[in-house]
Amino acid sequence: MKPSIPKGTRDFSSNEVAKRNYIFNIIKHSFENFGFQPIETPSFENSSTLMGKYGEEGDRLIFKILNSGDYLKKVDGNLLEEKNSQKIISKISEKALRYDLTVPFARYVVQHQNDITFPFKRYQIQPVWRADRPQKGRFREFYQCDADVVGSKSLLQEVEFVQLYDTVFSKLGLNGTTIKINNRKILSGIAEVIGAKDKLIDFTVALDKLDKIGKEGVVKEMLEKGISEDAILKVDPLFSFSGTNQDKLASLEGMLQSSEEGQAGVQELRTVVSMVEEIGLASASLELDVTLARGLNYYTGAIYEVSAPEGVKMGSIGGGGRYDDLTGIFGLKDVSGVGISFGLDRIYLVMEELGLFKTVELPKPKVLFLNFKEDQNLLKIIAIKKLRENNIKSELYPDSATSNKQEKRQWKYVSNRGIEFVVTDVDNNIYVLKNMINGEQTTCSLDELISKVQ
Repeated sequence: MKPSIPKGTRDFSSNEVAKRNYIFNIIKHSFENFGFQPIETPSFENSSTLMGKYGEEGDRLIFKILNSGDYLKKVDGNLLEEKNSQKIISKISEKALRYDLTVPFARYVVQHQNDITFPFKRYQIQPVWRADRPQKGRFREFYQCDADVVGSKSLLQEVEFVQLYDTVFSKLGLNGTTIKINNRKILSGIAEVIGAKDKLIDFTVALDKLDKIGKEGVVKEMLEKGISEDAILKVDPLFSFSGTNQDKLASLEGMLQSSEEGQAGVQELRTVVSMVEEIGLASASLELDVTLARGLNYYTGAIYEVSAPEGVKMGSIGGGGRYDDLTGIFGLKDVSGVGISFGLDRIYLVMEELGLFKTVELPKPKVLFLNFKEDQNLLKIIAIKKLRENNIKSELYPDSATSNKQEKRQWKYVSNRGIEFVVTDVDNNIYVLKNMINGEQTTCSLDELISKVQ
């Protein structure tokens, strides 16, 4: 049987892991520099924790885990005869792989509320799973790098997250990213003034697909969901909003005069946008996008989405927003939160395309002891122990050379891994050390060897 892996998953080579760790380390350092603390949650949760939190489309993408043992034994025979898969699933699957890190985080906050100091700033870097159709930049298993603040309604948090995005992408060399921002209250206000308030979820889910299916596709989906042609006609100006962020805010203010919630959203956005413009960004730009909806039901205020630099075809490489009562679904009311996520896998693909990994190197020994004479190996192992105690990466080539061909194989290993120093021989605690960069060969004691390679 030919070995394979499931669609939408990947193996990573040593080189790829080194590049991914480079991204992880910059994101982690930035999180901690902004005062966020790390937590981790299980890879799978109770189905009841996840289901119903992401909307109908999100629920369909959650990977369910079958109960152990004879899972069909406990299912009523009449239910099996009905052949209703949705009813059967709830009986045979009580666990599911996490869809994102935000809902598990909300569950974590509720369970550990007595041990948390609020406002609580947490970051989390772990894999998530979605039963999505695999395509470029879209996988079934991928990492999310999240930062959230719970326990504060201050708009200063929204400003800080814009700065955090800018900081990370600047450090990664991803200059020219666009941080798109909107507010869920504005979308609610628009739905209210066009007479489609009862269709808010359908309206936002369709609008969120504008960059994927275009205006015609969005209009078609809205009509299919029961939003009237008259309402769609009223929302038409949204598709061609232009001008500066302040121009767009002024237009929205006029459009939403009759909506108290919409006006509140405009004022919140104005505060965030104006403050960011005063502070300035290093390499990213902030853009008010009134069609940005993000199809997750739990957002209540600011919404973020980050697009790659111009010329790179890729979906969003980051996103997030404010959720004023996500913990309420688990029994803890009035705990406001806001958070963002970095899409590691898409960031990796963008950096690969732009050639931004030139400085990333694979882990390797600084000193390699060749294995030409087996009777010297104990002395070499003792020396390696001393080198490692001095934080010098060292190793001994494991297989002893019994022929000229095998010696050449060891030298090829040195060349392929780009090793800087090689010890070829040891006699009476005197080591023959070769610098592979300049070709210089010297004899030295162990202490001198340590001094030369440090």
